Amino acid sequence: MPNYKLTKKTSVSRLKEMKSQKCVLRHTVFSVNGNQYNGEWLNNKKHGKGIQVWKQAGAIYDGEWKFGKRNGYGTYSVLLLKSKEYVRKYAGEWKNGKKHGYGVYFYNNSAVYDGEWSEDQRSGKGTMHYENGDIYVGEWQMDKSHGQGHLFSNGKLYEGTWEDGKMNGDGKLYYSEKGLLYEGFWVDGEAKCGTMMDFRRDKAPAPPKYPFPKLHLKDVESVLREAKSACLDHCCQQSSRG
Repeated sequence: MPNYKLTKKTSVSRLKEMKSQKCVLRHTVFSVNGNQYNGEWLNNKKHGKGIQVWKQAGAIYDGEWKFGKRNGYGTYSVLLLKSKEYVRKYAGEWKNGKKHGYGVYFYNNSAVYDGEWSEDQRSGKGTMHYENGDIYVGEWQMDKSHGQGHLFSNGKLYEGTWEDGKMNGDGKLYYSEKGLLYEGFWVDGEAKCGTMMDFRRDKAPAPPKYPFPKLHLKDVESVLREAKSACLDHCCQQSSRG
C-alpha cells in the first residue's frame, strides 16, 4: 500500500480522498461479484498496465488500459469449463475497449484470423484460416471479405473482387488439379459470364482427357463486355424491384 505524508495543512478528509483516488499506483481491487483487477490507476480509473478477471464470464484481459477502457496492446483469454484452463482468444491492439488495429483472433483450434480490426470487426487487410481448410487473404470491411482478395478452397484459387463476403465483380478462378482457368464476372458468388481455358495443363495432377477447346470469335472482349453489361442491367432491375 502507498504511504501518504500527513502535514499540518492536510486534513483527515483530504487524506481519505487521496487514498480513494488511485493515481498512478498499483492496486488490487475485488468486486462483490467476484471480479478482480490488479494494475495501475489514474484518477480512480484503470490506466496503464493491468489484469482484469471477470469471474462469471470466465475471462481475463492482460494488457494496457486508458481511462478505464482497454487501450493499447493486450490479450483476452477465456476459461474452458472442462479443463479449467484459460485459452487465448485474442492478442493484439485495442482502442476504447474494442479490438482495433492489428491482432490475431482464435475462433477455435483451426479457425484463426490474423490481420487488421476496426471497432471489434475485421476491417483492412487480413488472413482468415477457416475450419474447413479454406484460406482467404485480402481486404475486409465490417467483418466481411470486401475489396481485393484471394480464396484458396479445395484445390481452387479465386483472385479478384469481393463485396459483402461474396465474389462480386471481375475475377479469376484457377483449377489447379485440372489445369484450367476461368476468367470472368461474378455476382453474389456466382460466375455469370467469362471464358474457360487451359492453364498449366502439363503440370496439373488430374487434367481432362482432352484439351479445352479454344474460342474462335473475332472479338472476344467485345462479346464479354456486352454479356457483362446485360448481366449488370438485369441485376439492377432485380434490385429496383426488390
